[in-house]
Amino acid sequence: MKKKWRGAVLWLMGCILGLAVFLNGCATLHGAGQDIERAGEAIQKAAK
Repeated sequence: MKKKWRGAVLWLMGCILGLAVFLNGCATLHGAGQDIERAGEAIQKAAK
């Protein structure tokens, strides 16, 4: 019985950790997209 609980707890912890990494990655990509957009706008302004 303890092995089942240990497996369930490890599985749950893995899911939570995976979700945290996924959400952090999304936030990082979103921020990178904003930085690239700002750089593009700065280049367009400089070209005028």
